[in-house]
Amino acid sequence: MKRDDSSRAPEAFSGEVNDFIAFLELERGLSRHTCAAYQRDLDQCARWLSATRARAGWTAVSGEDLAGWVHALSDAGQASASVARKLAALRTFFRHLVRERKRDDDPSALLVGARHARRLPGTLSIEEVERLLAAPTGGGERALRDRALLEVFYSSGLRVSELASLTVANVDLEQGFLRVFGKGSKERLVPLGRRAVAALVVYLEAGRPRLVRSGKTGDVLFLSERGAALSRVTLWLLVRQYAQRAGIRRPVKPHMLRHSFATHLLSGGADLRSIQEMLGHANLGTTEIYTAVAANRLLDEHARFHPRGRGPRGKVRESGKTP
Repeated sequence: MKRDDSSRAPEAFSGEVNDFIAFLELERGLSRHTCAAYQRDLDQCARWLSATRARAGWTAVSGEDLAGWVHALSDAGQASASVARKLAALRTFFRHLVRERKRDDDPSALLVGARHARRLPGTLSIEEVERLLAAPTGGGERALRDRALLEVFYSSGLRVSELASLTVANVDLEQGFLRVFGKGSKERLVPLGRRAVAALVVYLEAGRPRLVRSGKTGDVLFLSERGAALSRVTLWLLVRQYAQRAGIRRPVKPHMLRHSFATHLLSGGADLRSIQEMLGHANLGTTEIYTAVAANRLLDEHARFHPRGRGPRGKVRESGKTP
């Protein structure tokens, strides 16, 4: 589809942008969709610089100019995620110009404009988790499986795909460990709590044998009623079903058990790097999001229960208002 000329960068800016887009496509192998997004963001910036700062090309642009554009985006009501994406495009573009010796400096290096605020993951309270884990009742093979499945899920903080692909050989009941193969087939050992071990013992002795189907069942740990591995969709439905049975009123997704695992460990005093290792995060920064979750939970608890954090009849006072 042909682009409207009014959306293009002024000619003085277009040469460097076109070269950069060609570099992204040919050398970095980025998709057409991604390259088009870079093109739109840079063209938009170029039009603003030309119209408001009378700049005649990228070599004349200063860090102050770029900061002005970022602030103009925010003032115009652009979502923080959109501003952060455009800012990232600028940084990548100017690093490219420096590498190609088209600029000696990078005016985007000191930009600290709006970055995309990371959404805090949803978690369950300890009391909600207890109710969820107690929801599967009875002595049938499905109930034994589901009790063990939920216990293992919360005890280990696995990803849904990791839980679904667990095999019997991955479980070391004597030592209380799971051998997990996560993203990029990286192997890690994850501890199991005593309740998860106890539930697994019962399932492996009295539940799983009844789900095995000759010729169909391999070594997969958690089996469907047809003797095959449980799908991710089935796991999602199971968690939702038991959350409803437990009387949890808000939507509960499987990943919330992983988030709850990490948050509850951190709140209990666990070391952040140990949690990183158990979750299988490549970077500690990914795990650090749970420090914000734990802090938010402490603030909520303080507001609910501290005598100076509540208003009349136990209602939380609005921030900034005195009694």
